[in-house]
Amino acid sequence: MFRPMRRKKQNLSREQAEAILINGSHGVLACLGDDDYPYAVPLNYTYHNQTIYFHSARSGHKLDAIRKHPKVSFVVVDQDEIVPREFTSYFRSALVFGQARLVEGPEQMEALHALVDKFSPGETPEAFDREVSSGLPAIVAITVEHLSGKEAIELVRARV
Repeated sequence: MFRPMRRKKQNLSREQAEAILINGSHGVLACLGDDDYPYAVPLNYTYHNQTIYFHSARSGHKLDAIRKHPKVSFVVVDQDEIVPREFTSYFRSALVFGQARLVEGPEQMEALHALVDKFSPGETPEAFDREVSSGLPAIVAITVEHLSGKEAIELVRARV
């Protein structure tokens, strides 16, 4: 179902690709938007229990696209060093294919706490309660169906 990586030497292990997801702070969600045009949007996320979570307004282009067609991809770039003298960049990235869905109830609160732990560490439970008292944002989960990672051949050679 998912194409194998063409440049196998540059393929990262699942553990390396997961490390990119764990350590990253933002990625780009790609889905099928209005009139079947691709729609890609950068966003903050957390990777928790092998699931990608992000928050969103309760309505808009992103959620409309997900409701219409839940198959999505999500990419996180871990490294991107431009090397002008070599006409290249030393990159490392992870790519996810999966199904996106809105979450509610206990999973929504768990995902919110995971987002707060990642982006606002040290905040008190009272601060969290104050923030969500005005209403909860939509929380979207991406269930990972396929994960791959790739890095520049120069980074592969540097490790060997």
